[in-house]
Amino acid sequence: MGDEAYLRELICDIGRRIWQRGMASANSGNISARLDEETVLITPTLVSKGFMRSEQILAVDLEGKVLRGEGHPTTETPMHLRIYRERADIGGVVHAHPPLATAFAVAGKPLDLHLIPEAVIFLGEVPLVPFRPPGSPELAEAVVPYLDEHDAVLLENHGALCWGSDVEQAYHRLETLEFCAAVTLYSQILGGARELPPEPKANLLALRRMMKGKGG
Repeated sequence: MGDEAYLRELICDIGRRIWQRGMASANSGNISARLDEETVLITPTLVSKGFMRSEQILAVDLEGKVLRGEGHPTTETPMHLRIYRERADIGGVVHAHPPLATAFAVAGKPLDLHLIPEAVIFLGEVPLVPFRPPGSPELAEAVVPYLDEHDAVLLENHGALCWGSDVEQAYHRLETLEFCAAVTLYSQILGGARELPPEPKANLLALRRMMKGKGG
């Protein structure tokens, strides 16, 4: 939640970062941020994330009614709004197609190995959501069961989806997700991804649960 002008510019800035890192080709990907309890700012459809203008960002209510902004909201609006309706503490959602993470999604493989301490703490396991048509109510509902225990998911044959307390945190989780996908793939190419030893892994997972307010 925050100042509307600032959030509009921040969404555009995050869009440029996603585009510059090759995580959203052409007009793909979408970004949203909660403005207040009833209003979400969300990216327009058919506009490159690298070249958005702040006035193109749309304000919509939690049912999808456009309140202000240019054009039409992303076709993935139902998925974003379903997440906000489910959890009032979520302040930002980012969906993109980072190449390596998307490759895991296409291969039907979750990112569930515990390889790097920072990734265990700040991202945890990234499960695979079974395929549902993009933009559909079915996809929006399919994401809901993963919201409590996870901070990101892979959408089968589609891409990656991350959320956070604000849109900046959601974007950082996207960066971490693609980094984890790269490390997992390269380590497997080199002969096998070796997980952290059991005791340190258990300690890191306990720390993650504590940071998420779920106890030891």
